[in-house]
Amino acid sequence: MGQDVKEYSSYVVTQTGKDEFVGRIELKRIADLPKNELLIKVHYSSLNYKDALSASGNRGVTKRYPHTPGIDAAGEVVESTNSNFKRGDKVIASCFDLGMNHPGGFAEYIRVPSKWVTHLPERMTLKESMILGTAGFTAGRCVNFLMSQGVIPENGKVLVTGATGGVGSVAVAILSKLGFKVTAVTGKDESQFLSRLGASEILPRHELEVKNAKMLLKEKWAGVVDTVGGVYLETAIKQTQYDGVITSCGNAASADLNISVYPFIIRGVRLIGVDSAKCGGEPREKVWQHLANDWKINFLEDLSQMITLNQLEEHVKKMLAGKLRGRTVVRLI
Repeated sequence: MGQDVKEYSSYVVTQTGKDEFVGRIELKRIADLPKNELLIKVHYSSLNYKDALSASGNRGVTKRYPHTPGIDAAGEVVESTNSNFKRGDKVIASCFDLGMNHPGGFAEYIRVPSKWVTHLPERMTLKESMILGTAGFTAGRCVNFLMSQGVIPENGKVLVTGATGGVGSVAVAILSKLGFKVTAVTGKDESQFLSRLGASEILPRHELEVKNAKMLLKEKWAGVVDTVGGVYLETAIKQTQYDGVITSCGNAASADLNISVYPFIIRGVRLIGVDSAKCGGEPREKVWQHLANDWKINFLEDLSQMITLNQLEEHVKKMLAGKLRGRTVVRLI
């Protein structure tokens, strides 16, 4: 880092009233960043649902304000005290406490522990890594769990809920690339977008949101990637075929799950919870390598839109209102 670089731009969320939070761009001092192993110049970040919650004052995500959200960041190492990383290395920093209670990626610089950081795969650009981001990584983990549990294209259809969202859209694209017949669930008129991702069938979400007292429903799915929870997950579980696998990674619809044990003890259905926040080491490296190689999405740009820090506030509001599709990349350079 040049000796003349002492300040950087950061999107800072400040509490202005009892339930009022405002985000604005501020100049911060690099010297005031938390002391950690790696100082990274951020090139790109991305907007995730957790970032939108943090930016709107959700205390379940962020406990203290003022705060800089951004659970994702991709850039170059500027300073390192860890032998596994050197100045100039291109890296991805994501998950753990980044952007939650630790200054995050909506800033030109971050300083983080090395365990939060992964080397950028050779066949991936920094921009591509943030089109994917935590959402894409989570989608990759879901796909990895399905396949490791024996779900293959010959077994039948795979259901993806919240299919136009960050996790859902990447999951649809990866699964279709791998030869699965994907049924995409959405509440939006996005049939063209989902078909472009590779969905073979598009299901209106109201077909899954009607509560049914039956403990089991007609078998339909060999596997499920559920990103929304609630009644959608309940219905999906009841419809999963014998020996099927469900991955659950979100609760945008509801955190409640009201269901009997019958799908599990009669059909042998397996429900796997997927967390990305604390996943590190070899499992993280493995998923990123898949995303850069055999799972690489050729039309990745089609999944995203690019914004700047100045546009963050309006896009946070759109995300919370469910009006965004695909991925939103934040450009810092």
